[in-house]
Amino acid sequence: MVLRNKKKKEMTFEEIENLQIEDTVTQEADRTEQTMDSTSTQEECNVEPELLQAKQITRIHLVDGEKGGVGKSLVARTMLQYCFDNSLPIVAVEADRSNPDVAGIYSGCIEAVFSEDEKRADKADQIFELALSKSVIVNLPAQVYGPVSDWINKNGLIELGKQHSLTFCKWFVCTGGYDSVQLFIKSVTDFGDKMPHVLVRNLGLCDDWSHVEGMEEVKDAINKYAVQVIDFPKFSYRERNMVDERRITFAQARDSAEFGIVSRQRVHNFLKSAYAQFKNTGLLP
Repeated sequence: MVLRNKKKKEMTFEEIENLQIEDTVTQEADRTEQTMDSTSTQEECNVEPELLQAKQITRIHLVDGEKGGVGKSLVARTMLQYCFDNSLPIVAVEADRSNPDVAGIYSGCIEAVFSEDEKRADKADQIFELALSKSVIVNLPAQVYGPVSDWINKNGLIELGKQHSLTFCKWFVCTGGYDSVQLFIKSVTDFGDKMPHVLVRNLGLCDDWSHVEGMEEVKDAINKYAVQVIDFPKFSYRERNMVDERRITFAQARDSAEFGIVSRQRVHNFLKSAYAQFKNTGLLP
């Protein structure tokens, strides 16, 4: 006990008693504060690890188009290069067994299979498992809409994904042809309320989309499901043939002396235009 400005023997009984009461109150307050600090520290230590650091949202990016020859693999490869150039965590998945363009160029690509055969229905499950930790870009083959839809619906993957901060996204590559447009409308009608859709207008196969823009059913689908529309730029035939023939990545082509300075610039310009379109969606990775 501190007797402040007077010695204890010079203080009155009343002064000593008041000072004792004051010191007692101070000591109780100190003990209460220490208890609260201890409890707070203990509570912080008992917090579940997953609550201390919430899982980042990951996505399964399905590069679709249903028809063959619409440019799915080119779009998928360009998306992958966008992620690599921007140091975005991503896993490449090749589901096209007949024409594995992505797997043939990216050595780390994982292969998966979508099948209507019930005995092989689990061959695509690794896509979901991979996406629990990193976003995935899946290059889909042609005519696989049924098996992919069944895999998603029968396994309840949309709801299961929500439990694990995992979502789906459909990048529908379209040529502007009637069949291609109708397949896009079907995909949006079936899944537009379950996963975001991006209509990828392939300018390499169609450079005038006014006829599609004038179709009421397309406008209605885009407006109803908030579909984003991007223009995938044309990649010059010479450079594309060189890339495909050598089975190299865009990064390798961009830096290869075999292409020449002007050809490398065309590769650079193509990637720059495509990257701007991808970035505007805000969906990658």
